[in-house]
Amino acid sequence: ADHPIIFTSENDNLDGTLPELSSGLWGGVIVLGKGETNQPTAENAIEGIPTSETRGLYGADPSVPDDESGMMKYVSIRHGGTDIGEGNEINGLTLGAVGSGTNFSYIEVVSNKDDGVEWFGGAPYCDHIVAAWVGDDSFDYDQGYSGKNQFMVAIQTDESAGDIGDRLGEHDGGDADELGMPYAHPVFSNVTYVGASTGRKVITFRDNAGGEYHNSIFAEQDKGIDIEWRDDVGGDTPGDPTGLCSYSQWADQEILKLGNNIFQNVADGTGAGIFKVASEKDDDDNELYTVSDDAKTAFGAYFEEAGNTVADVGVDKDNPTASGNIFGADFSGLDSWFDRVGYRGAFAPNDNWAAGWSYALGEVEAKNNPFTGVEDQLTTLSRVNIFPNPVIDFATVEIDNPDGLAHSFTLYDMAGRSVLIIRNISGNRFEFTRNGLSDGLYIYRLGNKYGIVKEGKLILK
Repeated sequence: ADHPIIFTSENDNLDGTLPELSSGLWGGVIVLGKGETNQPTAENAIEGIPTSETRGLYGADPSVPDDESGMMKYVSIRHGGTDIGEGNEINGLTLGAVGSGTNFSYIEVVSNKDDGVEWFGGAPYCDHIVAAWVGDDSFDYDQGYSGKNQFMVAIQTDESAGDIGDRLGEHDGGDADELGMPYAHPVFSNVTYVGASTGRKVITFRDNAGGEYHNSIFAEQDKGIDIEWRDDVGGDTPGDPTGLCSYSQWADQEILKLGNNIFQNVADGTGAGIFKVASEKDDDDNELYTVSDDAKTAFGAYFEEAGNTVADVGVDKDNPTASGNIFGADFSGLDSWFDRVGYRGAFAPNDNWAAGWSYALGEVEAKNNPFTGVEDQLTTLSRVNIFPNPVIDFATVEIDNPDGLAHSFTLYDMAGRSVLIIRNISGNRFEFTRNGLSDGLYIYRLGNKYGIVKEGKLILK
């Protein structure tokens, strides 16, 4: 952190004289591996490099999913994205088929003319990544990308690198073969994405992309998250998108998930306004299909069902650290690689891990946040009594709740899936019914606005 590696223009004297939004002054950093993609051919030419350049090829036959390209740590990539051909700019950091043996930690891309970070397939592990003031999308993936990511920051302003930027996340499943395997299924936790509020979207999932976001903060963007709908024209039921679009990855395949996130000043502030289903469009931006009302209703209702909330936690484009209560993280079902923190968003209260070494946030002081830790905020529950246990038809739950806090009760099966959620429990006693749940062992979790306060096991019999 004291001596970061800096990739920048030869015109940058590192003395502050180069305008911070200068872009397109050189290329970018490109790392290519032998990992897996869903392209029809094993080897492909990376975006931004002429196809005649053999050093621009990525992928392999056979692929090596755990391929190792080494590691990068404490790296600042500034003012790149030169256009080497019409519409052929280079991303700040491009990762082509980079395998899961590769790690990227404490990396920033600042004022790049094109995207901040773009993954083409592969599955590298990334943490503590900043994409600030880029001219296109902050984080972009394609071709079956399936990596793991934690503590990611995207910042757009009213005037970014040559433009105001586009989406905070543009997430595609495939390009040459949208139905190719593997499906894109990366997992993100603890991101903070702050937009420019100028007609742009938080995230688009399209071209059959899956993906997950957990324990994150999305703020200050005119439009929310949309997932693409495409009719299954070869099926027996008109209007059935099964297996052919990002909506089906959410509804049928269950590899598109958005849970336990905070939305601040996004769209109209409602679940239906933030979570939308959109038709696939042609090259002229015309909608190709009519999205069913049932699909719109189901995805809008999912906002609250998955524990997403609307709250002002004090993040902004100048300082993405939070001043409000961001506790209540939930890592149920997530891989052990993820750091189990108690807060949502990329930054712990009163902390800025980008301080000192980064160009975009190096001089930003973390906001004063009175919510300093889970341990000193949780209301201690001296007693939780659930009876009968085993549960036959219904159960009664009694808790000590002297402060009258609103609690939530979630029941998980042994695969980590939530099968029952009860919210806004403000008293000392409530009941729940089995609702057709199968016999077996379940995990219950009781939480309030400060986090998880009690968990245990239940038997349904």
